[in-house]
Formats: sequence, structure tokens, C-alpha cells
Amino acid sequence: MTTAEPTSDSSPASPFAVNLPKRYLIGRLFMYTSAIATFVGLVVLVVLLADVVSDGARYLSWDFLTNFPSRKPEQAGFLSAWVGSIWLLVLTASISFVVGVGSGIFLEEFAADTAIAKAIEINIGNLAAVPSIIYGLLGLQAFVRTMQAITNGRSVLAGALTMSLLILPIIIVSTREALRAVPGSLRQGGLALGATRWQVVREQILPLAMPGILTGTILALSRAIGDTASLITVGALTYIAFLPPLNPIWEGVRSPFTVMPIQIYNWVSRPQQDFHDLAATGIIILMVVLLSMNATAILVRNKLQKKLD
Repeated sequence: MTTAEPTSDSSPASPFAVNLPKRYLIGRLFMYTSAIATFVGLVVLVVLLADVVSDGARYLSWDFLTNFPSRKPEQAGFLSAWVGSIWLLVLTASISFVVGVGSGIFLEEFAADTAIAKAIEINIGNLAAVPSIIYGLLGLQAFVRTMQAITNGRSVLAGALTMSLLILPIIIVSTREALRAVPGSLRQGGLALGATRWQVVREQILPLAMPGILTGTILALSRAIGDTASLITVGALTYIAFLPPLNPIWEGVRSPFTVMPIQIYNWVSRPQQDFHDLAATGIIILMVVLLSMNATAILVRNKLQKKLD
């Protein structure tokens, strides 16, 4: 029996030629390209932030946060906008977290691997890329007109239901990815010990997946709080001189509302420079809220991760 002569990896004829100098050169080029892309992005971000802060710092005061909007720039405030955003955010989080996480758990842990399940999975992935104005048109017909007896038309509840539709695909996808990251041996071990599938999910899988689920949920809510097109379609007002009542709560959720992006859009569309500066001040408040939400997501994730470790 004869054997073939071994071929050196460095031979030009070998498909596995090492050619280390070329590989190192490609690696350095990729590193420099990535560094330049990061630097350009940071420069653009810093320039935009500096421009917004320089324009909006003049109106940044306690009165700006506690006054209602006005036709006079020196008396205009942001109260109804940021309170409306908090109302919308709380309702949207309450609806979308329950429905989105529940759907993700069912599709990942309980649904059979059928053609229908695969079709639903593909459609959920596609829905995450649908423009928000489409959800606004759907919310206008379904929640404002068809369900007017329940939502009272253009109300906080109708806006929250529309925002929930917008972010549900993101929460479902992030929930499924977090559940998939849990090793399958834990499921098999629990089932082998006699636990039901629901007991395995509740006691073993969900606690491990919860940091990823919460992170995905809060990032999805960050998209909801900054969205404008769908709420304009639903009919959120641009001028509100009152706040939704807390008591009774049912009347509060059925009240007209406005949110921070719509108030900013209203000010930007006016020709006076003072209103443009007020819009810049509103953008600062909106960025603070968004950064606070992202910081909360990171803190919650790290805290749960430490508890699990």
C-alpha cells in the first residue's frame, strides 16, 4: 500500500496556503476601516448634540417642565407632552410586555414545529420592518373608529394599543432569542425529573432568559417613545392644556393626549426661531428620557445576571 506525499501548506499550489503577510494586511485594513467608521459616527453625533444643546439651553428651566404649551414662546412649556409620554409608555409597556412575552414563550416552548408555526415566525420577523405609519393607519381604523365605544376615539388608550402593535414583533423576537440562548439540557433535565413543560419553563428557563427579555422590551419601548408618524395618524393632539386625570383611571386612559415627539414637531414646523429653540429644548428632555431608559435596561440586566451567577 502506498501513501501520497504530504503537501506543505505554504505551497502556492495548495488551497490552504497560509500567506501570513497578506492576512495581516487585510486584518489591519479592516481595523483601520472600522476605526474610521466609528470616528465619523462619533463626530456626527457630537456635532448634532452640541448644536441641539446650544440652541435649547436658553429655555431649559423648571418653568419649561411645568408650563402648558402657549402661543408665546417665553411662556410655552412641555408639561402636557412629557406627562402624555409617560401615560403612553406605562400603558404600552403593560400591554405589550404581557402579550409579547406570552407569545414568544408559546411559539418557542409550546408550539409544534409545523408549517403554520414557521409561517407565523416569518411574518413576525417581517412585521418588525413595517413602517410605523402603517401601524398608525391600522390603529386609526381598529382602535379609534371601530372600538370608539371602548377607547373614546383619539385617546391615550388608542395610542397605547397602536404603539403596542408597533413594538410587539420586536418583543416577541427578543423573547424567543433569549429563550433559545438557554441550554436545552436544562429542559431535558427538568422533564426527566418529572416536571411538566410549564414547570420547566417557569422555574428554569424564564429566570435565565429574563435579562435578555427585559433588555429587548425596554429597547422596544425606546422606539415607541420616540415614534411620531403613527401617533399623528391616530390623532394625538398638538395642543393640550390639561392632563389626563389619575382618578378615575378609566377616564384618564380615555382622555385626549399629546406626546413629546409631536410637540417637538409642532414647534419645529413654526417659522419663528424661538419655537425652534423650544423644540431643541424638548429634544434634550426626550434624549434624557431615552438615555435613562437604556441605562435602566443595562442596570436591570446586570443585576439579574449577577443574581443568576
